[in-house]
Amino acid sequence: MDWTTLDTWIVITGVLSAMSCALIGNFLVLRKMSMMGDAISHAVLPGLAVAFLISGSRGSITMFVGAAIAGLLTALFTQWIHKFGKVEESAAMGVTFTALFAIGLILIVRGADSIDLDPGCVLYGAIELVPLDMVTFLGFTCPQAVWILGCVLLINILFTLLLYKELRLTCFDPALATTLGINANVMHYVTMTLVAITTVASFESVGSILVIAMLIVPAAAAHLLTNRYGLMLALSMIFAATSAALGHISAITVPTWFGFADTSTAGMIAVVAGLLFSLVMLFAPHQGILSKIWHQLRLSLRIASEDILGKLYRLEEATSDQPTYTQAVAIPANKWINRLARMDLSRTRKITREQNAYRLTEQGRNVARQLVRSHRLWESYVAKHFDLNVDHLHDSAERTEHYITQTMQQEMIEELRHVQTDPHGKKIPNQQSDEANSNKKGRKA
Repeated sequence: MDWTTLDTWIVITGVLSAMSCALIGNFLVLRKMSMMGDAISHAVLPGLAVAFLISGSRGSITMFVGAAIAGLLTALFTQWIHKFGKVEESAAMGVTFTALFAIGLILIVRGADSIDLDPGCVLYGAIELVPLDMVTFLGFTCPQAVWILGCVLLINILFTLLLYKELRLTCFDPALATTLGINANVMHYVTMTLVAITTVASFESVGSILVIAMLIVPAAAAHLLTNRYGLMLALSMIFAATSAALGHISAITVPTWFGFADTSTAGMIAVVAGLLFSLVMLFAPHQGILSKIWHQLRLSLRIASEDILGKLYRLEEATSDQPTYTQAVAIPANKWINRLARMDLSRTRKITREQNAYRLTEQGRNVARQLVRSHRLWESYVAKHFDLNVDHLHDSAERTEHYITQTMQQEMIEELRHVQTDPHGKKIPNQQSDEANSNKKGRKA
């Protein structure tokens, strides 16, 4: 791979564009308006065409104005259709952006001879050609796209920093923001205007497909990693910058592995962003797929272990001599889960094994007592408040017993006025063992 100055400018352009889109895209993701980015990226097309027809210029300022107006119209029409037409918001977005996009295509086709706007360029971009359009400003020469995207990124950063509290409130609770004197509607339309400006600033260099990806994917990936507002903003920008850099590197190296020269940088940036999102979706500590599978497995193991302890405790209650219980006491639901549960209980010294039998240790008996206590308290609580047959209480208690805390136990005891037995006539175990209670009373005496 031969790296040149042109590659550096391409990467810088991609990074600036991706970070601009990712920063403003966080507010779309948080407000559950991800489709609005797609809608505006399509709906600005008639704004671009009308701006060119009126001014006859393809200058950046003219395009910005046209895009801003189109973006505002998209947001306004979506809100109006949703509010007055009683249409679901996502459907209102679909109606708005398809209609405006179609109008834009008609304007371009009708004025194809005079409009210097390539639809392919709008969709796919031409980031590889960015270094050919160099300008000098303040004695520093760089591509024009870098200046434009740098200014857009700076505007988005200033907007986020200056209105940090207001944006956070309007994202999570627009009604509360309004009661505190923050006009949520004004914040919404200002945000949509910035989305439109960011979109059109990136059209010629990276294309609308990459813009749509960068508006949503980095923010969505960051949201899987954290629920903290500020950290999410920072992580999304890091994801965006990484996607842009790795995307261009992949565009000029990966195709050579298969005998091709290179591929579209903008397309590869979107692919890399999708791959990074997939990795986060798999390995995120709390929201990742593997993490959820692991937590579900641990929950299943804990429930199976507690079921075994509860079964041993009930068998111990039913006998007066020193009990010895065979492996048949295991709950016959899932053989390998029960095997793991018995291994876990032995390792944590909650049960002991003697030849072909299991017995509760003192630690295991305490845990089992709390479980059975929760079970019988819940049956008593449900029986008091609901007119259910006694035979229907067990299944509910069997599922709920694993999640009842000691605080909840105490609240149920007070509600039940210190009931001693459950609806089946079985004694509700004390908080501590009878032996521990008698020792405590002896020390007090």
